[in-house]
Amino acid sequence: MKLLSRLCLSLGVSGLLCSALAQAELAKGAAAPDFRTEASLGGKRFQYSLNEALQHGPVVLYFYPAAFTSGCTVEAHLFAEAVDKFKALGATVIGVSGDDIEKLQRFSVSECRSKFPVAADGERKIMKAYDTVMIPGTSYASRTSYVITPDHKVWYSYSAMDPNQHVANTMQAVEAWKAAGH
Repeated sequence: MKLLSRLCLSLGVSGLLCSALAQAELAKGAAAPDFRTEASLGGKRFQYSLNEALQHGPVVLYFYPAAFTSGCTVEAHLFAEAVDKFKALGATVIGVSGDDIEKLQRFSVSECRSKFPVAADGERKIMKAYDTVMIPGTSYASRTSYVITPDHKVWYSYSAMDPNQHVANTMQAVEAWKAAGH
């Protein structure tokens, strides 16, 4: 929340407007926009395709403001710890930020512990498609997590600057999707 507050103050945006900007997200049932972008897993670059990932099961797509910041590090560690449980449910995880791929190569090894990929969205195309640009004109994403189902629909979305509930909430959503007979 401190990062958001500092950004809002530096841009002269009121607290109420800033909170609204940080909470935008796609609704349950919305079509999940497809994307292809450069990503890193374990420090190795590759082209990530949401469409290809969805052919193997649901995708937990999470947006975070910036690699190596305190909240984003906590969130990456939590997702890394939970990856095996997501895999057991047939789901994969990918993080997206406005960071460049060189920074994400390091982040994918150290903070993501080479457990899941992180993708670069320097032009904010993916963030815009998913309504997760924190503040227009910046490269920061709001902290928003989605569960996308293989039929390219949003099953669940959650926005909160506190990183601590994103993994638990998306895990429950994937479990609920699975329990519904998918």
